[in-house]
Formats: sequence, C-alpha cells, structure tokens
Amino acid sequence: MTLPSIVFDLDGTLIDSAPDIHAASNAVLAEHGFAPLTLPQVRSFVGKGVPHLVHRLLEASEADPNGPLHARMVADFTARYEEAVTLTALYPGVRGALEALAQAGHPLGICTNKPIAPTMAVLRHFALDTLFDVVIGGDSLPVRKPDPQPLLKAHQVLGRARMLYVGDSEVDAETAAAAGQPFLLFTEGYRKTPVAEMPHAIAFSDYAMLSGIVTHFPWVTAAAD
Repeated sequence: MTLPSIVFDLDGTLIDSAPDIHAASNAVLAEHGFAPLTLPQVRSFVGKGVPHLVHRLLEASEADPNGPLHARMVADFTARYEEAVTLTALYPGVRGALEALAQAGHPLGICTNKPIAPTMAVLRHFALDTLFDVVIGGDSLPVRKPDPQPLLKAHQVLGRARMLYVGDSEVDAETAAAAGQPFLLFTEGYRKTPVAEMPHAIAFSDYAMLSGIVTHFPWVTAAAD
C-alpha cells in the first residue's frame, strides 16, 4: 500500500506559540491605549487566523471589533508577528516524530491559519522547513480553515491517495470533517472542548505515540490483511 501523506496544523499542534502571540497582542494593544490581556485569554483566541484574533482582542478590550481600528491593528499585529519566534517552543517529541515519518516515506505538509510569513519564519527557526513538501498558510488561499479547501489543496499537492490530518482544535476537527479526511487529535494544544466531545479518529497526548498510530491506523491494517 502507498503510504499516506500526513498534514499538520501548526499552532497548538506542533508548536506552543501562545507566549509569542500573547506578547505581540499586548504590544499592539498598548500601542492603541488598551490594557494588557492574560495569556489564557489570548490563547483562547488562537486558531481562526489573525483577523479573528484581533476581533477578539478588541472585544475583550470593550472596543468596537468591526470599526476602523480593526484593520490598523491587524496590520500592526502582522508586522510584529512575522518574526515572533523567541518565546515559541516545539512540543516534546515533535522533531523526532516528524523525522521518523519523513524517513519512513510519508510526504508531510502544514495546513494552518497562521499567515504564511510567520509560519515559514517559525519553521526555519526550528530547522523544520525542509521536512515539509507543502505549507499552506492562512493567507495562501482566499479562504481559511474550517473551510476544507486549504486542507484539500495540501492533499492535492502531496499527491497521495490517502491523508491523515493532525490538529489540536475544534477548527481542525471541523476542517477534517468538511474535507472528509481522518483526524488525529493532539490533546495537549489549544482545544476548549473535552476530547470525548470532539470528532476524531484517534487522540494522542505524546508525539512518541504518533508513528505507531500511523502505522496501525485502521485502513492501513485492513489493507495489509
């Protein structure tokens, strides 16, 4: 059987970027005269792209999220965000898991709502950029997740009949379902919903588990019988 491609979300799945997003958010809020927000507050806003994040920042600051300030703050945040990597960390075991999957012959991709410039910056920062055959950011297409098109585009580019999508959030689960693709849920990211209430094929909490999950995924086992 041809090995499936594996596409990953980024924030909350491969990297814990919330501290950098939090710092950039508070810097932009301060520039516009607003009080800082807490890390848990900002973490809860992550996952639907920068415009949504800024919308939530303004709401939390009791400002009009639909007014002219929104566009200015999106631009200000994006400018800070492109090189915001110093507070970001890989989740334990990510590098080894990605290298093992690539060496086994699985084409790897990224499908994230993070804009493409900061996505590539953080992948280069961790020397992971060469492991991925396709990277789809939140501004790579006219739509972003949970629209299925970014994930389907990654699948198309990787060129394998089957794909697994790995993510951490409600948006990722919805995207996989809309694309008709199996979803592997990393439980240690930014989800707000209990694991049992999120649609997924398999959940895992440790990247040391991922290679075995992929190798023994039900349709892989069935094909081998």
